[in-house]
Amino acid sequence: MIRYLTAGESHGPAISGILEGMPANVPINFERVQHELQRRMQGFGRGGRMRLETDTIETLSGIRFSNTLGSPISFLIHNRDWANWQEEMAVESGKAGKEFT
Repeated sequence: MIRYLTAGESHGPAISGILEGMPANVPINFERVQHELQRRMQGFGRGGRMRLETDTIETLSGIRFSNTLGSPISFLIHNRDWANWQEEMAVESGKAGKEFT
C-alpha cells in the first residue's frame, strides 16, 4: 500500500511530503516531476500569484542515483514568496508573556 502525507500551509515556508510504500529500484525521472509541478501552476482558478513562484522539489531521503531505496521518500517544496508572509504566518506570537484564550 502506498501512503502519501503532506504538511504545510499555503503561505508557510514550505510544503513537506512523505511517500511511503514505494518498492526499491523504481527509477524516478526528476524532469517529469518538475514538468508536473509546472503544470499545476496552469490549473483552473490559478491567480496571478502562481506566476511569482517556481516550484522545485528538494528530495531529502528515499532516493539515490534517481532510484528509490524502498524506504520512505521525503521532500520539500519551498515557498519562494515566504519573506512576504513571515509576519502574518509566524509560528510564535512575538508577544512574550501574552496568552491567547
